[in-house]
Amino acid sequence: MSPLESNATAPIVTRSPIFTVAPVDDDDPPGAPTRHPLWASVPEEQWNDWRWQSQNAVRSVRQLRELLDLPADELQSLGELEREYKTSIPPYYFSLIDTTDPTDPIRLQSVPSSKELENPSGYELEDPLEEDLDSPVPGLTHRYPDRALVVTTHVCTMYCRFCTRKRATMVRGGWDTITRDDQRMVDYVASHPEIRDVIMSGGDPLTLSPTRLRFFIESLSAIPHVDVLRVGTRVPVTLPMRLFDQDLIDLLGSTGKVWVQTHFNHPREVTPEAAKGVRMLLSAGVPVNNHSVLLQGVNDDLGTMRKLLRALLRIKVRPYYLFHCDPVIGAGHFRTSVWKGLEIVEGLRGHMSGLGIPTYVVDSPHGGGKIPVMPNYLISASDDAVILRNYEGMVVRYQAQDKPSTVSPTPSRGVSSLLTGQRTALIPENTERLKRRALRMVEQKRPAGYSTEEGGEPTHSTGRGGCSL
Repeated sequence: MSPLESNATAPIVTRSPIFTVAPVDDDDPPGAPTRHPLWASVPEEQWNDWRWQSQNAVRSVRQLRELLDLPADELQSLGELEREYKTSIPPYYFSLIDTTDPTDPIRLQSVPSSKELENPSGYELEDPLEEDLDSPVPGLTHRYPDRALVVTTHVCTMYCRFCTRKRATMVRGGWDTITRDDQRMVDYVASHPEIRDVIMSGGDPLTLSPTRLRFFIESLSAIPHVDVLRVGTRVPVTLPMRLFDQDLIDLLGSTGKVWVQTHFNHPREVTPEAAKGVRMLLSAGVPVNNHSVLLQGVNDDLGTMRKLLRALLRIKVRPYYLFHCDPVIGAGHFRTSVWKGLEIVEGLRGHMSGLGIPTYVVDSPHGGGKIPVMPNYLISASDDAVILRNYEGMVVRYQAQDKPSTVSPTPSRGVSSLLTGQRTALIPENTERLKRRALRMVEQKRPAGYSTEEGGEPTHSTGRGGCSL
């Protein structure tokens, strides 16, 4: 039995010791496993059992009161909020929280806040993406021509405080057996051959009973025109032990069509357990993509985002999307400006592998779908050339077609001189790349046995020649 079972009646009088989570450096591999002191004595076998984790999840304000130092006014607000939106935090994920820090990024994502009761802008909506209006049968959204989203459950392993689909997760109860609506969703996909990609979402599909999960995976994969079946789940992040179940892994890999879309938002979530869960998926031939949400106080700075993306690459999770936080009721305090997202993307392109750079998107109101947003790399254009800039600030003329120029040579300066063909590039001085070029030129012109340190004088080098960078 859990010391914090939500239905327990005896009051808890001993507050758990406060503990601190160590920071993550930019190139750190996944850190050592952490445990909140409350669960320190739980045997390893139990701790790694996803059923134990689910059964012992933190689900009430009463439990949070004993785990965190919450002010009285905050507790009162959380009592009101408890009636509006569910809480569930597995011990594993709760143990990632630095309980001494009220602004801890893991805490912000999982622990209720009185800010969820506020809507100062008035823009927050229950269904900001109008999914329900694009739902031809209950639970299915058909918005894009070749894709459909299937809401398989309203249950999650952890209820993210910024969830777009709060209206669905607030439903109580659940089903273990296949329902009529389940079959109707499958039948709809089968009767629409233009649908090539189905996203199983929720809630979290990996909370489904084995019977229902197998029904969806096998039924949808069996439809000939469905090429890809994406399972949207935060299990690799919040309950990776679920992926230690070989039966589940075998099911996900059985049809050859399943991809996993997961949801890491902060580098501290990339733990050894998460890495192991991802390896289990990859070993079964299931690719793993990541959706992050840009969240104020969680990942809305360049350093944190770079750490997250590099950590994902290390465990072979492909960063796919960076979502601007949707204007859903209760999530206004997480929303940054779009300019903040552009600032972060500007600091990614060219500074890290393209494999690790997600597409920054705004999910449009009125059901308009995902709209890519990016810094402006196209500066200007003429009839036969475009003017582009790179991450360094270098501005270049690019002849788009192999044909004679139609531009009359006219004296000009700056970007206009590129358009008129007088110049081919405007190059910033002293970039790291140009310094490396200069060193190489020096190296090629001097005798072997000398090296030049950046910014210094040539120095004698014993052994092999070469430049010291």
